[in-house]
Amino acid sequence: MPENDTQIQLVTFQLGEEQYGIDIMKVEGIVREEEIRSIPNAPFYVEGIFNLRGNIIPVISLHKRFHLKRAELSEEEKLLSGLIIINLSNMLLGVIIDKVSRVVIVDKTSIQPPPQMLSGIGAEYIRGVVHQNGGYLIILDINRLFNPKELQQIGKITR
Repeated sequence: MPENDTQIQLVTFQLGEEQYGIDIMKVEGIVREEEIRSIPNAPFYVEGIFNLRGNIIPVISLHKRFHLKRAELSEEEKLLSGLIIINLSNMLLGVIIDKVSRVVIVDKTSIQPPPQMLSGIGAEYIRGVVHQNGGYLIILDINRLFNPKELQQIGKITR
């Protein structure tokens, strides 16, 4: 079912104990966690860089950024961990996730404003929250995850 003006498609994933979603239009792909090379003097939340089909991509840990614990996963669930490649201001970034879930379609009218504080992530990074399956899905606003100065600093890593 294609997205329309009243719906949004989200790539959902687990980060720590919570389920998150990112607008599918910002996602370039999902890859297994490859060899990540650390970078000296990088911001604390930058794990390093990796090579994706000839492109050097910075890898970000939202766990570190938001002080979240990694989820405890079974061996089977670990097969679903990796990186979501997002396009942020024409820069590709790899975001470490604990486990990819699925793509869901959400009615925009069901998106509620975020509570002020949710699992350590400030409301300024959250587009909204959707109740589903007895729990809730936190929709991240990836355009607000990093301020322009941080993006510039991350961009310098790959040059």
